[in-house]
Amino acid sequence: MPSLPALRRRPALPATAPLLAATGHTLAVAAPAAPPGSGPGGPPPPSAPRRPRATATTGSGPSGYLALLRLPGATAFTLGGLLARLPAGMFSVSAVLMIAASRGSYALAGAVTATGLAATALVAPWTARLVDRYGQRRVARPAAALAVCGALALVACVRLGAPAWTLFAAYAATATVPNAGAMARARWQALLGEDPARRHTATSFEQAVDEVCFMAGPALAAVLCTALFPEAGTLTGVALLAVGITLFTAQRATEPPPHPRPATGSAAPLRRPGTAPLLAVFLATGIVFGTLEVTTLAFADTAGYAAAGGLIVGLQAAGSCVAGLVYGARAPAGPAAARLPVLLALLTAALALPALAATTGSAALLAPAVLCAGMATAPVMITAMTLVQHRTPPARLNEGLTLAVTAILTGIALGSALAGQAADRLTPGTGYTVALAAACAAIAFATRLRAPALSGVRG
Repeated sequence: MPSLPALRRRPALPATAPLLAATGHTLAVAAPAAPPGSGPGGPPPPSAPRRPRATATTGSGPSGYLALLRLPGATAFTLGGLLARLPAGMFSVSAVLMIAASRGSYALAGAVTATGLAATALVAPWTARLVDRYGQRRVARPAAALAVCGALALVACVRLGAPAWTLFAAYAATATVPNAGAMARARWQALLGEDPARRHTATSFEQAVDEVCFMAGPALAAVLCTALFPEAGTLTGVALLAVGITLFTAQRATEPPPHPRPATGSAAPLRRPGTAPLLAVFLATGIVFGTLEVTTLAFADTAGYAAAGGLIVGLQAAGSCVAGLVYGARAPAGPAAARLPVLLALLTAALALPALAATTGSAALLAPAVLCAGMATAPVMITAMTLVQHRTPPARLNEGLTLAVTAILTGIALGSALAGQAADRLTPGTGYTVALAAACAAIAFATRLRAPALSGVRG
């Protein structure tokens, strides 16, 4: 929401490369000298698979992101990944609106989407493991096809008035949606190699893409379902998923090589030392996200400006997107494991702002407070994802990244439930204190990551 021992190594950059990268200069990697006898008249050099190579370091500011997108195949798989990620934010909102409109029950709609989330938590890591083992194209396409069938079955069940249990079964099938964000991050890691500055920029870019999808997906689903017809959001999500995964997986040159057999030191991510506290950080951060969204909507509704609630939530995501791009344009200072507790402390301080603003009942004060809280979340997520990439063997990278996303989604669901209970039983702004408590817990877990979790792995 992150070391490449199994991948083919590229020529090591000179020792001055980090300095040039930090100052924004472009560095061309010279080709290694030809061995004796390999010139004209000599035996041809041994053939090797041709893969796109990054020949320029990214600079600071927007030029760093433009340099990434100029790499061979980067723009194409980024566009495909963007289209494939939008449905993740559309399916749940579309399902709720579609089921509620046809059955007149938000309770049923919520139960169906909760079942889908639980199925995703169980299925997604296994799908990611298959992606690592057999390759993105071979697994992502059939997995997406199965998810498309599930979404279309849900539409058919709603339209035909099928029994309620069929809705649960159909929506559970969408749990096979492949994690396009994890696959994109794996491509960047394979493409950029061991360049920490460029990988930091790429991770920040992917976090910004996630935030764009978080903002646009639910909003697009709501507009389609209300302005057109209730099934429009789901059908559009199906089309975007099919086109996005097809375009993404069509970029064969940037696809990381599969790892059919577990390599030495590539134990399952859940069994790696240090994985448990890192996943706990993601879980606690997910609780922060869930409580912020629900509490803001509930507070705005109670205060009499319900229409502004959605805009304020959008400010949270917009702030995170902008902050992620700014954070990624600068070279990171110090190891990721040492930065994470500091960034979580800043997030905790920022979360105190909406809690204080809620005591005034003013939307004019709550909006900038939520914006500041949103801006503090992106650096946390970027650094935590960087740790996942550093501490997960390349043969299990998609699985490790998907476990992190699953922990976040679980935290969002838990945070939403806690915030809903707080809004109903206590005062509407009480949920902000739940977010504060979750952030403090994340700090406690992050302090356990200072010691290296894996020998020979940075971060």
